[in-house]
Amino acid sequence: MKMSFSALDIAHGMIADHVKPGDICIDATAGRGRDTAFLCSLVGEGGRVTAFDIQPDAVASTNALLAEQGYGGIGRAVLDSHANIDRYEQNGTVSCIVYNFGWLPGGDHNVFTLADSSIESLSKALELLMPGGMISMCIYYGKQNGFEERDRLMEFLEGLDHRRFSSYVGSFVNRPNCPPITAFILKDK
Repeated sequence: MKMSFSALDIAHGMIADHVKPGDICIDATAGRGRDTAFLCSLVGEGGRVTAFDIQPDAVASTNALLAEQGYGGIGRAVLDSHANIDRYEQNGTVSCIVYNFGWLPGGDHNVFTLADSSIESLSKALELLMPGGMISMCIYYGKQNGFEERDRLMEFLEGLDHRRFSSYVGSFVNRPNCPPITAFILKDK
C-alpha cells in the first residue's frame, strides 16, 4: 500500500473529514481548480463552492475543469481577489475555506499571493465561517515575498483568540528547500 504524505494530501484528508453534502465552501486561491473540484465533489448538488483568483488564466482553467467534471452547477471561479470574499457569502454560513498561498502551479512565479491581501482575506474568512467551520492552508514559500508572507501568516495564526478559534500548524521539518506548511483554523461552536 502506497501512503501519500504531502501537504496537499494532509489538507485534503482534513477537508474530507469536515465538509458535508449541502455545505457552502470557498476556494480562496483557485489556481488550476483542483481544490475547487475536490470541494464540489464533497458538497454535492445541494452545496455551493466559490473560487477566487486574480489571474484570468486560473479562473478559465478552474471553470473549464468544473465543467469537464460535471460540477459547473455546483462551483464557479470568479476573477477577484480573495480579499473580497466577504462580498460573496454571508457571515456565519461557510463550512470550509481553502487557501494555497504562493503562486499558480505552472504559472508565472512573479505573480504570487501577498501578505497584506492574504491577512485581509483570512480576517474576513473567520467571520464567514459557521460555528465549527474550518480554514485549511497550504503555505508555499521560498520565492521573492514568500518568506514575508509565511512569517505574517504564522503571526496571524499565533494571534488568534484561543477562546474562539483553534489553530494548528504542521511542517515537514526534515525536508530541504522550503517544504510547504499546512495550517488549519477551527472556529469554536
